[in-house]
Amino acid sequence: MTLPSSEMAQRAESRTVPPLAHQPPARRGLMRFIPRAHPISWWMLVITTLAILMNSIDRIILPTLLPAIMTSFNLTEVQAGWLNSLSFVGTLTGAILFGLFSDWVGTGHKRCYSWCVAVLVEVVSGVATAFCKTLGMFQALRVAMGMGTGGSEPINVALLGEWWQKENRGFAIGVHHTGFPLGQFIGPVLIAAILAFATWREAFLFIPMIGLVILVAQLLLGTKKNHDKVNKWIVENGLTPPVTESLQQTVEQSSIWANVLSCLKNRNCQLAILLIFGFTWAEMGIANFLTLQLTREVGLDLSTAAIISGASGLTGWIGQIVWGSFSDIKGRKRSLTIIIAGWILAAALCVFIHSAVLAWAILIFWGLFRNSPFPVAYALLIDSSPRAAASSMGLMIGLAVGIAGILVAPVSGWIIHSYGFTTHYLVIAAVLVISCIPLWLIKETVNVKKV
Repeated sequence: MTLPSSEMAQRAESRTVPPLAHQPPARRGLMRFIPRAHPISWWMLVITTLAILMNSIDRIILPTLLPAIMTSFNLTEVQAGWLNSLSFVGTLTGAILFGLFSDWVGTGHKRCYSWCVAVLVEVVSGVATAFCKTLGMFQALRVAMGMGTGGSEPINVALLGEWWQKENRGFAIGVHHTGFPLGQFIGPVLIAAILAFATWREAFLFIPMIGLVILVAQLLLGTKKNHDKVNKWIVENGLTPPVTESLQQTVEQSSIWANVLSCLKNRNCQLAILLIFGFTWAEMGIANFLTLQLTREVGLDLSTAAIISGASGLTGWIGQIVWGSFSDIKGRKRSLTIIIAGWILAAALCVFIHSAVLAWAILIFWGLFRNSPFPVAYALLIDSSPRAAASSMGLMIGLAVGIAGILVAPVSGWIIHSYGFTTHYLVIAAVLVISCIPLWLIKETVNVKKV
């Protein structure tokens, strides 16, 4: 039967023009720069950001309290450096094992289960640290707590990446990673408040318990029903879903070793490991001995030094959002190039920290770049290896963050003890310059439109 021309035209139009409900009104002002997403995606962003904030605070506890812990256990700078390295022994093993375990358990809402296991390890080992009486037990618990933080981070990032459309992945991971700079400021403030009426042990007792609230919230939100709603909304709005049925089936059918091989064979994964190694060496080299520099070289008390050591957190959230969003539009490589240039300058400026005022100014500038390379690199890895997202990030965090964290503290402690803080910061700047080599070789994953 032949349809009237008017009806044929109407049907053709219905196939090409989306329903009016899917054509939102034009945005104006600042709202133009904020991507549209399903409300559940935004709530998942809030929860994962809080989870990263918790990780940030847990990692900053030891460096912030380092002078008091050195006194308590009668440690030298080199011994204290090795103590901090134990956290990264845990990070190395936890990130790799939990990352692989998470991909094996499954994508989407299933990542919630593997994430909860990692967070429980982090919380329990952190609280137990408050009650340890010997240096040996303290060291063992640093490894356990490192396994928890190292394991939860790659799962946390992969989980978020699977609840947002691919087009805004850099923005989402950048915003989510603001938990690190916020934690780097809020953590020392909380620690300083606890030190006003208690000892360093109470900081380990109260702060890790933040994770229990976040864990419950994640279990309530991260359901299959909610994930299906998000994917349906993404498809209906003409965007790219992060987890397709075929991808999910491929992940679930693959073995742990298949995920390992797919990550290790990926060129961008290999180069990202080298790049993040350099950034981690620089970050931990500065952060591990910052309170020691402020108390010994500048002459500040521990509580004041703890607060100033978190100054980078005041501006860190800006760098996270700006460079993550910038990478969605102009490319991951261009964003990382700007970030590494800012890092080199900030590391060189740390040589001039001789007063509280200079410390505030230099560390606030550092905050614009400090945590920014990590979300951009994570987005690069999810782009490059979506089938094994958590495995890729687990390998990167484990090998790059873990190995760099293990080595940098004792090496930096020896450099500071033998040659002083000026040489220490010049070495950090040199490491960052060398890190430009893998950055140059990385393949861009964003389709950058040339104007």
